[in-house]
Amino acid sequence: MQWAIYLSGEIHSDWREQIRQGVKHLPVTLTGPITDHAASDDIGQVVLGDEPNPFWKDKCSAQINAVRTQTLIDAADVVVVRFGDKYKQWNAAFDAGYAAAKGKPLITLHDEAIVHPLKEINGAALASCRTAAQVVDILEYVTQG
Repeated sequence: MQWAIYLSGEIHSDWREQIRQGVKHLPVTLTGPITDHAASDDIGQVVLGDEPNPFWKDKCSAQINAVRTQTLIDAADVVVVRFGDKYKQWNAAFDAGYAAAKGKPLITLHDEAIVHPLKEINGAALASCRTAAQVVDILEYVTQG
């Protein structure tokens, strides 16, 4: 079986690359959101034209991004959500909730310092990791037995 793993969350560190390197030998396909922040923020205007109202600009971009996000989470066998401590990742929290509502196995990844604010999300997760290596170990275990 080829496992589809969706990697959601912060874009300011190399955690995705650490997981990518760690799972090279596993039967997994990694997917995720658009990680180019500017492209993600501006896609509504790029496709639909200039929008002077920031609310509508963001709404259009969010909805276009949701086409990818929802499709790939729906197709995922496992969803991994990384929360960084530098920025609030509301989109990552939304992805975690969407995955949980869809019954997708959820793995969270974050530092010990933000355990408390993520208690509800961790409550829905099947595993809560502190390192990308732990995520890799879980993926190796579940895919290889």
